[in-house]
Amino acid sequence: MGFTNNRVLTFIQGCQYLGYAKSYVYKLTSSGIIPHSKPNGKSIFFERDKLEAWMLGNPKISNAEKLTQATTYINTRKKKPIK
Repeated sequence: MGFTNNRVLTFIQGCQYLGYAKSYVYKLTSSGIIPHSKPNGKSIFFERDKLEAWMLGNPKISNAEKLTQATTYINTRKKKPIK
């Protein structure tokens, strides 16, 4: 996939990069779910960086990461003095 170094991907390259069928990518573009451009009103293009950001959207952190965050929060917050 030498095209993955390209900043702008054609529709076919975008489908290959995402690993999705053309019909599914058409559905994503027509419903405005995935970022794309249609400079002449017909051909669809993708910016690789925007596709990557979209693919990494809505991240789910692991239980280990949650534990680390909780431990950091507990250890770094100001403790109220006991009266």
